[in-house]
Amino acid sequence: MDKVFIEGLEIEALIGIYDWERRIRQTLRFDLEMGFDNRRPAATDAIADTLDYKAVSKRLVEFVGQSDFGLVETLAERCAALVIEEFGVPWLRLKLSKPGAVRGAQAVGVVIERAVQEDH
Repeated sequence: MDKVFIEGLEIEALIGIYDWERRIRQTLRFDLEMGFDNRRPAATDAIADTLDYKAVSKRLVEFVGQSDFGLVETLAERCAALVIEEFGVPWLRLKLSKPGAVRGAQAVGVVIERAVQEDH
């Protein structure tokens, strides 16, 4: 399966479970790999046939910027569902990092993989 990726997308968000976190916006970092058959856009050379990573990025910036979740796990699940549903992506791997959240660690977070459930 071909993949389209977005690496290091930084988005400011209200996230966290502690009182001090609820009063500030924090920078989150997103890395996505999305399954997509790139043969058609390669043949047509037309943006309309691609998985438009700029459109995916803009939609995530909008969604995450307006979100208000306590857990990165919840935010990651919602972002994965959004990309699958709105962009027709059959599979994705999403890494959501929260830089500076733990002393001594560059970042902490979650990595999830999700796929469209096919009816049998």
